[in-house]
Amino acid sequence: MSDLGRVLVLAGGLSHERDVSLRSGRRVSEALRAVGVDVEERDADAGLIPALQDDPPSAVFPLLHGSAGEDGALREVLDLLDVPYVGASPVACRLAFDKPVAKTIVAAAGLRTPKSVVLPHETFRELGAQTVLGRIVERLGLPLVVKPTRGGSALGCNVVRTVPELPAAMVNCFAYGEVSLLEQHVSGTEVSVAVVDVGDGPRALPAVEIVPDSGFYDYAARYNAGATEFVAPARLSDAAAAVCADVALAAHQALGLRDLSRTDLIVDRDGVPWFLEVNVAPGMTETSLVPLAVESAGLDLGIVCRDLLHGAAHRAEAERAERGGR
Repeated sequence: MSDLGRVLVLAGGLSHERDVSLRSGRRVSEALRAVGVDVEERDADAGLIPALQDDPPSAVFPLLHGSAGEDGALREVLDLLDVPYVGASPVACRLAFDKPVAKTIVAAAGLRTPKSVVLPHETFRELGAQTVLGRIVERLGLPLVVKPTRGGSALGCNVVRTVPELPAAMVNCFAYGEVSLLEQHVSGTEVSVAVVDVGDGPRALPAVEIVPDSGFYDYAARYNAGATEFVAPARLSDAAAAVCADVALAAHQALGLRDLSRTDLIVDRDGVPWFLEVNVAPGMTETSLVPLAVESAGLDLGIVCRDLLHGAAHRAEAERAERGGR
C-alpha cells in the first residue's frame, strides 16, 4: 500500500457535465488503487463537509467539471477546511474558467488567441439581435465559433459558417450560460497539451491531436468511443510540437495554475499555435486527453495521480508550518 494514507476523489456534482465527472472519478480511482493507494470516492453533496471535518483525508483530487468544480468555489471550501487538494488555487481557477479573462491574460503574456466578442444574453436581447450579430460578422468574419464564456465539454458550442446559422447557435449557447463568446475560427490542427507538476516544476506532456469524424470536437465527439481519432503524440513537426509545449507552459504560468492543466490549441498551416482555452480540472475518462498524453509520455496514470496527491499533501504541510512559525 502507498504511504500516502486515505485520499478522496471528488466526482459528480450538479453541472451538465455530471456524467463525465463521474466517469473521470472512476478512472482516477481505479488507477490510484492499481498503485496501492487507499481511495474513497464521494460526490459533492450536503454530506461532504461533515465527512471532511470528521475524518479528513490526506488529500483530495477534485474531478468535478463545469462551474461546480472549476470556478474556484469548491476549492475555497477545501481551503477553509484546511484540506489539501490537487490543482489550482481558487483565484487561479476563477481566472482560467472565464474564457475571455483567460484569453486576455494569455494575450498579455504574448500568446496568440483568436479575436473575439463577448455578448451577454441581456445585451443580445435588448439591443436587437440581428443588428448586433451583423456587426459582429462584419468585424470578425465567418466562420465563427460560438460558445459560453464559462463551461466545458463543448456544451453550447457551435461552428457557424453562414449568417443564417448564427441565431440558432446563439440560442443554443445561451441555454448553457448567460454570456456568449464569439470567436474567429482558426483552421488547422486541433491539439491539446497537458501540463503536470509532480514536484520538479511544470512539464508539458506530448500534444494530443484531435480528429473528430464530424469535423467538430463537440460533446458527442468527446465522449462517444470511436467518434474521434486521437493521435498521441500529435502529427506535428518537432518545431511546432516544441512551440505548443511552450505555449501550454506559458498559459499555465501566466494564469497562476499549479499541479495539472490542459491547454487547447489550434496549430495553423504555418505551424503557429493559437490559444483557445485552458482547463483546470481536465477530463480523465477513457476518451479524455490527459490520460492519452500521460500514456504517450511513457508514464503511468496512477503514479502521476499519486504523485500529484503527494505534492498537494506536502504543500499543505509546508503552509501549516509557515503559518505556525509566524
